[in-house]
Amino acid sequence: MLIFFGCLALLIIGYFTYGTLVDRIFGSDENRPTPAVTLNDGVDFVEMPTWKIWLIQLLNIAGLGPIFGPILGALYGPSALLWIVIGSIFAGAVHDYFSGMLSIRYNGVSVPDVVGENLGNFFKQFMRAFSVILLLLVGVVFVLGPAKLLANMTSLPVMALVGIIFAYYFLATLLPIHQIIGRIYPLFGAVLMFMAIGLTVALLAKGYDLFPEKTLMNVHPKQLPLWPLMFITIACGAVSGFHATQSPLMARCLKNEKYGRPVFYGAMIGEGVIALIWATLGMSFYHGSADLGAALAQGGPAYVVNQVSTTLLGHFGGILAIIGVVLLPITSGDTAFRSARLIIADMLKLDQRPNMKRLYISIPLFLVGYLISTSNFDLIWRYFGWANQTLATIVLWTAAAYLIQNGKPHWIASIPAIFMTAVVTTYLAYEKIGFGLDLNISTIIGIAVAVISTVAFFIKFRNASCGCSETA
Repeated sequence: MLIFFGCLALLIIGYFTYGTLVDRIFGSDENRPTPAVTLNDGVDFVEMPTWKIWLIQLLNIAGLGPIFGPILGALYGPSALLWIVIGSIFAGAVHDYFSGMLSIRYNGVSVPDVVGENLGNFFKQFMRAFSVILLLLVGVVFVLGPAKLLANMTSLPVMALVGIIFAYYFLATLLPIHQIIGRIYPLFGAVLMFMAIGLTVALLAKGYDLFPEKTLMNVHPKQLPLWPLMFITIACGAVSGFHATQSPLMARCLKNEKYGRPVFYGAMIGEGVIALIWATLGMSFYHGSADLGAALAQGGPAYVVNQVSTTLLGHFGGILAIIGVVLLPITSGDTAFRSARLIIADMLKLDQRPNMKRLYISIPLFLVGYLISTSNFDLIWRYFGWANQTLATIVLWTAAAYLIQNGKPHWIASIPAIFMTAVVTTYLAYEKIGFGLDLNISTIIGIAVAVISTVAFFIKFRNASCGCSETA
């Protein structure tokens, strides 16, 4: 019990201490007009209350990742908790803060343009294609995941549920942000809080032995290597590039820069808490990695969510908890497609106020998404994991570039960027979806690429001077 509440306390302390430091280094300015005020268009640039923006941001970023990822990561044992806590405070929340605040500073632009402003046109064009591909993968993952959970609860076939969810996504992508997302997300947030708090209280009240395997050693039943797999498996809940595609949505609605820390840094800490809860449930409910692995073999993370929720909270409470888990990916999937629409619109310089121009982008986007949804889910998830962390790495380097060009301490972004460069490169070299090399060779390659990237970064920005990157 002390381990769980200690990790929870560290996440909260991290928000009030390190989050404040990050905000001071960036230099949020409460007197600086935000795009929600200067570019209000009634569709995507719309002022909303800060509490509502925080809830929407949390639901946007907290898809299946902070549930499925930590459940799978729990197979490695309590070391997963360390990654969730350290990753959330020093990497994930920093990444989310800068992806949101830099979007505000650059008039609400999407992540490719933020990257391009700081790393150059090549990265801008690369990120346009890479981000849209990632968002399509995210959208599909967050269709198939909830469809399978709902199929377990009803007699409806998975593909029929996929069609229903896609129909909702289509409406949420087209309509002004305050008409659907701004109205129903706070209600979804209440269900989410019930799910997280209710399951935690039930686990403790029923006397489960928390973290029966009290070791930081790798206890994965299949002996899969902790490095680098755990750092890819637990993405959302520690650090996730998908969040960089979502933060600009709320950057277009924030009425004052002083709320950037609670909305962007704070929502990531909130997601870290969700990840902490599900990692704890995975380790404690099944009394160890071997039993958790056996449960996953029966039906994957969706089976685990169903079994844990109904056992701990009974039939009615379990259904409410599962609905909360279903809502998480749905409230990220809809904004994934919305973000893809905005990135393409920015690239084509296509005004998104007319309905027909939103349709020009949305229809082909959803057709491609549906085609991807017919592919193997496990394969899509593995590619999503790597692409997700690669995007996070690029955004962290972007934040470091912004800071060094403005004469500010860059280490808050460059250190996690260096670490994540080693992670994603090692993973690509080692995994079968990449080059399938020996782990030791893959690690050497990962470290080498991280060193080369660091040297290249400092060579590129060695002559950076204060103030050259600020926008008017």
